[in-house]
Amino acid sequence: MEELSHLDDQGNARMVDVGNKVSSVRTAIAEGFIRLEANTRKLIQDNLMKKGDVLTIAEIAGVQAAKQTANLIPLCHPLLLDKIKVVAQLDEQGVYVSSEVRCVGRTGVEMEALTAVNVALLTVYDMCKAVDKKMEMHSIRLTNKTKLPI
Repeated sequence: MEELSHLDDQGNARMVDVGNKVSSVRTAIAEGFIRLEANTRKLIQDNLMKKGDVLTIAEIAGVQAAKQTANLIPLCHPLLLDKIKVVAQLDEQGVYVSSEVRCVGRTGVEMEALTAVNVALLTVYDMCKAVDKKMEMHSIRLTNKTKLPI
């Protein structure tokens, strides 16, 4: 069993020292879903939500969230992100959100990709809460991560 990297020898939380790691191109892809009632999906499709264009605003919120991950997750390293792509798509059950985050660095971007998806879904929730009391977020997960030499 692997040891937890965020604990020191005494079991205290600490930020991992990545200073000796070699920089590489790191990419992470995440996804998630929010189930919506039919009426809510129709309002989104017709762009009739009072707060505005739900899908576009959710995508922008996801991008902003990825950039703020180190401020939200205490032991995450601040990263200079090269790419953040968040896509929110309406389907027959709700809104599917995916994110892809990339950087050149010494640590991965999984948390940034997952944060982007979570905040995008929360934005959909916030924008639709007045008309849909049964929304349900689920299946939020990391689907891929890569580390390639420079």
